[in-house]
Amino acid sequence: MRLTILGGGGFRVPLVYGALLTDHAEGRVTRVVLHDLDAGRLDAVTRVLAEQAAGVPDAPEVTATTDLDEALRGADFVFSAIRVGGLQGRADDERVALAEGVLGQETVGAGGIAYGLRTVPVAEDIARRVARLAPDAWVINFTNPAGLVTEAMSRHLGDRVIGICDSPVGLGRRIARVLGVRNPAEAWIDYVGLNHLGWVRGLRVAGRDELPRLLADTELLGSFEEGKLFGTDWLRSLGAIPNEYLHYYYFNREAVRAYQEAERTRGAFLRDQQAGFYDRLRDPDAPALEIWDRTRAEREATYMSENRETAGAGERDADDLSGGYEKVALALMRAIARDERTTLILNVRNRHTLSVLDTDAVIEVPCLVDANGAHPVAVAPLPDHATGLVCSVKAVEREVLAAAESGSRTTAVKAFALHPLVDSVGVARRLVEGYTSVHPGLAYLT
Repeated sequence: MRLTILGGGGFRVPLVYGALLTDHAEGRVTRVVLHDLDAGRLDAVTRVLAEQAAGVPDAPEVTATTDLDEALRGADFVFSAIRVGGLQGRADDERVALAEGVLGQETVGAGGIAYGLRTVPVAEDIARRVARLAPDAWVINFTNPAGLVTEAMSRHLGDRVIGICDSPVGLGRRIARVLGVRNPAEAWIDYVGLNHLGWVRGLRVAGRDELPRLLADTELLGSFEEGKLFGTDWLRSLGAIPNEYLHYYYFNREAVRAYQEAERTRGAFLRDQQAGFYDRLRDPDAPALEIWDRTRAEREATYMSENRETAGAGERDADDLSGGYEKVALALMRAIARDERTTLILNVRNRHTLSVLDTDAVIEVPCLVDANGAHPVAVAPLPDHATGLVCSVKAVEREVLAAAESGSRTTAVKAFALHPLVDSVGVARRLVEGYTSVHPGLAYLT
């Protein structure tokens, strides 16, 4: 099989290739095509992959190109992992929002809207090209904001685009671990919501829901990441374990203050860190894989550090520093390519899963996956507090899609103003002014 990775010069591509190297079965990926607009980044990542493949006799062949159409032709699977505007764009998203006293995180609030507005037109162009050049390919979307971008692409590709995220997987793994579940794969995770806006409402092992036991045990509940982030009393009040990104909603004032007081925002940190990584790999004798490993460890250890500091959560556990989205992607590809039926938490079209949303709305839920794609599993309705938040954020996503389609500046303002974490129409207008002044990719808004 041929796998094309868009954003192939991205820092996390070696995680995907490392997962591919563990697959030696029939029907595996034998060729990987990396596409990126930056030839220098492609060269750096290709070197890392070459060192990863050393000593692996059946390692997938790797080629790189800056020609998008060439990359897509003949693809069986397409991973979309693009970052429109680069990490400088992410840093600008954070800076503009924080100047207005609102959150600038890349998938949540003002920053997520800005990122979506400049990413959706590019993602839709990619989707149209895939439909024309590789109509039988499956697109697996990594690009943030993952739910919004997947929904944009689904308008052209239908169910052949599936969004993935490692947050629900990591959350389920942590809950299973603290409950002493020996094999997390045997646990059924009742998770539902939107990308970066979901809740675990149950974890069943052999038909028994173990989540009430966790919620009743203060010591156990406070022993893992979400318990430390949210506090045991709040988790008991919810009767569920929220995705860690909900910390931005439940503790928004504290999160904004922490970001404002930080020496550098997350985007600025990653911009500087990755610039150093790519600069070091300009030296042809530099140990590419070793430098990448060190940089990755630092990146993961500082993930959501401002939120953990605000909550007094301390350092991340060592078991949480292993990523995971590449494993989800590999499991998804295997299930489709080989009809190896499995269950994964994915971003897919709602169909009739959540009655409060229409059939085309992309949601994040457990799905049964087989050769025909991903099929959302029926879930119980959300409680009122979660329904309100999900519907509100989905309405914002729809305004982002409408603004991207129409180029309407007025609609873009509406998207910002309707978000629960933007507290004024006046702020929304200033955000649009600020973002259009720093992002050339938003020049289409008039």
